[in-house]
Amino acid sequence: MSKAIPKEALLFFKKLKKNNNRDWFNEHKKEFKTVEAEVKECYNKIFEDLNKHDEVDKLKFFRIYRDVRFSKDKTPYKTHFGGSFHRKKPELRGGYYLHLSPNNESFIATGFWEPHKDDLFRIRKEIEVDDKPLRKLINKKSFKDIWGDFVGDEVKTAPKGFSKEHPAIDLIKKKQFIFTKKYTDKEVLDANFLKDIDKSFKAIRPYFDFMSDVLTTDLNGVSLI
Repeated sequence: MSKAIPKEALLFFKKLKKNNNRDWFNEHKKEFKTVEAEVKECYNKIFEDLNKHDEVDKLKFFRIYRDVRFSKDKTPYKTHFGGSFHRKKPELRGGYYLHLSPNNESFIATGFWEPHKDDLFRIRKEIEVDDKPLRKLINKKSFKDIWGDFVGDEVKTAPKGFSKEHPAIDLIKKKQFIFTKKYTDKEVLDANFLKDIDKSFKAIRPYFDFMSDVLTTDLNGVSLI
């Protein structure tokens, strides 16, 4: 029997959103631990599926406790599950993420969330020299139907050292190179949800292969690893 996200996971977070305090959580901790264990099994299944077509060496399943030290929001608990899947470094770049939250706020994400400044500069230089290979890849219909367009932060005009008049400035000014795919609660609870995630993660590989090649070579194509 294939694993599926339990409906109790979304229901628990709906209740937690209305009762985000330690007393309520402690009263319902047993319920949470049962749900958490089932959801962790689903993340482990995704990890196993990824390793059938990629090299993922680590799954990081995030804890429910929020770090409120520097936040105006002092509610103690997250109202979602989150987990990231790390590709084998240094030769393989990019990462996968699954976010589970009620009220149709679940999504998967792939790409480069906070690239190191040297990696960000290298990506921008590659685009500055020739943006056509990347555009061809991300504009392919089979890719775009799943992942859409880039999302994430970008500078307002142009990064230091790059011309705001460059024809590829729309890509050069990005600070993050990520894609996301949203899911409704109904889709999350569907028996084929994990299969759809795996299919979507498979579809990102050409992009990861391109970026991995860029980030492991210099502008002359000489290996850096």
